[in-house]
Amino acid sequence: MEWLGLHFITELPQSGLVILDCSHDPLLVLLAYVVACVGSFATLHMVERVGHAEKPGAQLLWRWVGAGCLAGGIWAMHFIGMLAFQAPVETHYELSVALLSLLIALLASWLLMHTLSHPGPSFWQCLKASIWIGLGIAAMHYVGMTALHSSAVVYYRPALFALSIVIAIGASLAALLISSHLREGTGLFHQLLKYSAGLVLGAGIVSMHFTGMAALNLVLPIDSLQVPPSENNHLQLGLTVAIMTLLIIGSSISAALADKKLQHKERDLQRVNALLSQLDQARMSLQQVAHYDALTNLINRRGFNQIFAERLIEKTHEGGMLAVLFLDIDHFKRINDSLGHDAGDELLKVLASHIKSSVRSHEDVVARLGGDEFCLLISLQDREEARHMAQRILVKMKEPIELAGRRVVMTTSIGISVFPEDGKTCEELLKNADLALYQSKGSGRNGLHFFNTTLKTRATLELQLEEELRHALRENTGLMLYYQPIYDLKTGQVSKLEALIRWQHPVHGLLAPDRFIGIAEANGLIAELDNWVLRKACEDLGELSRQGCEELKIAVNCSPLNLGREELADEIEQALRISGVAPQRLELEVTENALMDNITNTLVLLRQIRALGVSLSIDDFGTGYSSLAYLKRLPLNTLKIDRSFIQDIPMATQDMEIVQAIIVMAHTLHLQVVTEGVETFEQYEFLERHGCDFVQGYLLSRPVPLAELRPVLNEINQRKHSCTVSSLSLARGTSALMSTDLFPGIPGSHAVASIVRPVH
Repeated sequence: MEWLGLHFITELPQSGLVILDCSHDPLLVLLAYVVACVGSFATLHMVERVGHAEKPGAQLLWRWVGAGCLAGGIWAMHFIGMLAFQAPVETHYELSVALLSLLIALLASWLLMHTLSHPGPSFWQCLKASIWIGLGIAAMHYVGMTALHSSAVVYYRPALFALSIVIAIGASLAALLISSHLREGTGLFHQLLKYSAGLVLGAGIVSMHFTGMAALNLVLPIDSLQVPPSENNHLQLGLTVAIMTLLIIGSSISAALADKKLQHKERDLQRVNALLSQLDQARMSLQQVAHYDALTNLINRRGFNQIFAERLIEKTHEGGMLAVLFLDIDHFKRINDSLGHDAGDELLKVLASHIKSSVRSHEDVVARLGGDEFCLLISLQDREEARHMAQRILVKMKEPIELAGRRVVMTTSIGISVFPEDGKTCEELLKNADLALYQSKGSGRNGLHFFNTTLKTRATLELQLEEELRHALRENTGLMLYYQPIYDLKTGQVSKLEALIRWQHPVHGLLAPDRFIGIAEANGLIAELDNWVLRKACEDLGELSRQGCEELKIAVNCSPLNLGREELADEIEQALRISGVAPQRLELEVTENALMDNITNTLVLLRQIRALGVSLSIDDFGTGYSSLAYLKRLPLNTLKIDRSFIQDIPMATQDMEIVQAIIVMAHTLHLQVVTEGVETFEQYEFLERHGCDFVQGYLLSRPVPLAELRPVLNEINQRKHSCTVSSLSLARGTSALMSTDLFPGIPGSHAVASIVRPVH
C-alpha cells in the first residue's frame, strides 16, 4: 500500500535495489527524549490545573494550554528525532507538511485533554479515547515522515509499522490512566510520582517514534546515482527547536504554578472572608445577646444604658426633654409561685408586647431591665406627655390575659423622672425614677408618680439610717428596749411585759420602731435586729429576776421575714441558755399574716419553738387574714386583739360585737386573750365584763426603759386593794390616787394612775 509516496505494506523488490544503511545521532535522540518527558510532565500538570480550576473559562484555558504543551512536546520530539536521522543520501524536509503534522498532534492532544476534563473517566472511556489519540499521534508521525524528501524510496516493515501504532495507543492509554489518578493529591510523594509518570510517558512517546523509524527502509535502484549528503546543521537546529520548545513548555508550567499559588491565595482569601463573615455574624449574635433580652426580645439593661447615654448627649447639645418611666409588675411573684416560672415567662412576653404597643414610635425605647422590671425612654415636649404615656400603659396592662387555663389581670406601678429637671446623668435619672416607683408601690400600687426632691431627701435619710443602724448593731450602741406592762384582769397584777425596741439616735433623738424596722427589713438587717432584741430581752428578764420579779414574762415581737428562718429556734434556745431564763417566761409574738404566708413551714418552726417551752402569741389579730381551720392547728397560747377594734369603744357598737366574738372564739380554742391599745376606763370595764384575760395600753402605762420599770410595776400592783373601782376619779386634778407623772403624754384628758378591780 502506498500513501503520500510511502510504502507501508508493500514488499521490497527482490533485485535491483540497494537498502541504505541509516543511523541516528545519539545526542539528538537524548534531546528528543528530554523534550518528550518535559511535554508529558507539563500535560500531567495541566490536567491538575483543569481539575482544580473553579471557573469554566479557566478550565477551557488550561485545557488548551495542556493540549499545546503535549502537542508541542510530541511534535518537537518528532522533529528532533527526524533531525537525528542520518542517511547516506541527500535529504530535505517540506515545511508545510511538517506544520500539518503539528496540527494533527494538536488535535490528538486536545482529544486527550478533553477526555481528562471529565471527572473520573472509566477505563473503557479511557481505552476508547486512547485508540483515537494513538491513531492521531501515529498519523502525526507518518504525515511528518512524508515531509522527508530524497532520491531513495521509502518502504516500511509492516510488523514494526503496526507495533508503532500499538505503542502510540498504549502510551495514550497510560497517559489517560495516570493523569486521572494524579489529578488529586499534594506533597512530595505526589510530585515524585508525577515526575516518574512524565518519564514513563516520554519513554512511550519516544518508543513509538523510533519504532516507526526502525520500520523505515530507504531503497535506491542499483543503477541510480547516489548523491552523498552535504554538510548540515541538524544538531544546531535540533538544539534550537528543543530550547524553544522547552522555554514555551516551561513558561506554561510556570504560569500554571503561578495560577496555582494565586488560586491558593484566592481560596485563602475566601476562607478569610468566610471567617470574617462568621466573625461578623458571631459579633452580631453577641451584640444581640449582649444588648437584647432573650425572653422578650426587648433591649436589656446594657443596651438601654448605651442608648440612654447617646440620647442624653444629643439632648444636652440640641436641647429638649427626656422622660424615664420605670415599671414594676404588681405581685408578679404570685404568678411564679402559683402557676410556675414557665407561665411567668409567658406572662412577661405578653406584658412586654402590651408595653411595646403603648409607645408612640420607634424613637421610644422599651427595655427589660431584669425580672419584672421594665423601663421606657421617651422624648417629650412637656411632663404631661409622660403622664399620658404612663396612663395608656396602666390601662393596657389591665386587659385580661389567658394564662395556663386562667384569665389573669395584672397591674403595674410606674415611677417617672424627667431630664433635665430631675437629673443630668443616666444613673441619677434611673435612681430618681426608681424612687418614684417606690412611692407608687407604697401608695397602693397600680399607679404612677413623678419624682420630687422629697423622695430623694427621704431616700438619702433612709440610706443614712441604714448605715447608722448597721453601726449600732455592730457596736451595740444606741439600741435599747422599752417595756409596756400587760395587766392580768383575773389576778390584778402585771404578769407580762411587751419588749419594744427604741433607738437613741445621736442626731434625731429617740426613734420609734416604725422609723427603722422597715429599713431593717428592706436591707437584710431584720434577723440581726430581732436576735438582738431576743438576747437583750432575756438578759433584762434575768435582771428582773434578781430584783424579785421571778414570775414576770416578756413578750418579744418576731418579724414576718424572720419567721421563715430555720435558725430561729436555735437562736431562741441559745439566748435562753446564756441568760439562764426559764423558757416558760418568754413569749414570741407573730402576726397572723406571717403565720399564713407559708403555713406548712411555719407550723414546723412553731412546733420546734413550742417544744422549747416558749409561749406563742398571735399579734394584731383581726387586721390580716387567717383560716380557723389552720388556726386551731397552730400551737398558740395567746391571741392579741389589735388596737383598731378598741379605740372607738364604747361608741362603736360593731367593734364591741367583734371584740366579744373574738374573745369567745379564742376561749373556745383554749387561747388567752390580750387586748392592746386600752386608753380609757370604759374600754377597760367593757373588756373585763366580757371575759378578756389581759389588757395593755396607755391606761396602765406608756412603754418605759428597764431602769424606770420597777416603780411603775409597784405602783400598778399596789393599787389592787387600795380602793374600789367606783372611787376612781377620771377628771383632771390632783388626787391621792392619781399620778400624772407616771403616764406622761397620754392622749386625751385621761391620766389614770392605777386600775383596781373590785373586791369580790
